[in-house]
Amino acid sequence: MSGRLAAAFGGHRLALVSAALLVSITLAVAAAPLLAAILGVDPDEVNLLARFQGPSLAHPLGTDELGRDVALRLLYGGRVSLAVGLAAAVLAAAFGTAVGLVAGYRGGLVDAALMRLTDGVIALPLLPLLIVLAAIDPAKLPGLGWLVAGEDASLYRIVAIVVLVGWTTIARLVRGAALSLRGRDYVLAAESYGASALRIMVVHILPGVTTPIIVATTLAVGNVILFESVLSFLGLGIQPPTPSWGNMLTNAQELIYDAPALVIWPGAAIFLTVIACNFLGDGLQDALDPRARRD
Repeated sequence: MSGRLAAAFGGHRLALVSAALLVSITLAVAAAPLLAAILGVDPDEVNLLARFQGPSLAHPLGTDELGRDVALRLLYGGRVSLAVGLAAAVLAAAFGTAVGLVAGYRGGLVDAALMRLTDGVIALPLLPLLIVLAAIDPAKLPGLGWLVAGEDASLYRIVAIVVLVGWTTIARLVRGAALSLRGRDYVLAAESYGASALRIMVVHILPGVTTPIIVATTLAVGNVILFESVLSFLGLGIQPPTPSWGNMLTNAQELIYDAPALVIWPGAAIFLTVIACNFLGDGLQDALDPRARRD
C-alpha cells in the first residue's frame, strides 16, 4: 500500500479499529490449541458435575450446560466460523470474477447469457434458498454420499452452498469494470499484438478491477459468517460436536434466562466480527477508490 493509500486508510478510524479487532480475533482463535494445552482442558470433554460454573482460572468464561469450557469452545467455534467465512468469500469472489471478466470482455451473446444467469440467481430469495439447500441430505442423492463423510462434511457443505449463490455481486461489479477497460489503449494494443483472450483478461484487465474485488470480498466475509450462524442456529449448518458460533447459540437458546452468558458470548463474537468486516470494507473502499480520495 503506497503512502497516499496508507494515509487514506489511516484517516478512517473505524476501519483501523476494525482491522485491529479482526487481527486480534484471528490470533485468538489461532491460539486456541495452545490455550487448551496451557489450561489442560479438552473443549469437547463433558463433565456434568461442573455444569454452569462461573468464571475461574481454570475456566475463564465458565462452563456450559454439559460442563464444557465456554472460552475454548468460543475460540474453536471462531476457527470454524472464520474459516467458513474466508473460504466461501474467497471462492465466491474467484468464481464471480471469472464470470464477470468473461462477460465484460467478450460482450454480445456471452455477456447477455451470463448476466441473465446472474440476474436469475440474484432474484432468488437468498436466506430461504440457503435454508432449502442446507436441508437437502446429500446421502440420499445418487453419487453424493461422499459429501457427508468425515467430521468436516457440514463445513464443506456450507462453503459450497454459499459459493453457489454468493458470486453474483462480484460478477456484476467485475463485469462493469471490465466493460470500461476493454476499450483502453493498452488492451487494444495487446489485441493487435495477438495476445490471447485469456492473457488479456488476466494480465491487462484483472489488475484494473482489483479494487471492487477486494472491497466486495471483505464485506462478503461478514455476510457469510452471519449466514453460517443463522443456518447453524437453525440446525442446518455446522453440526455438533464441531463447535461454531451459530450452533453455540442453538445450544444456549433454552438457557437464556438461567445462563445468559452462554448466549451473550457467541452473539457478541458474531456481532463484532460482522460489524468489523463491514467497517473494514468501507475503509478499503475509501482508500482504494480514487473518486473517494481527496488530494
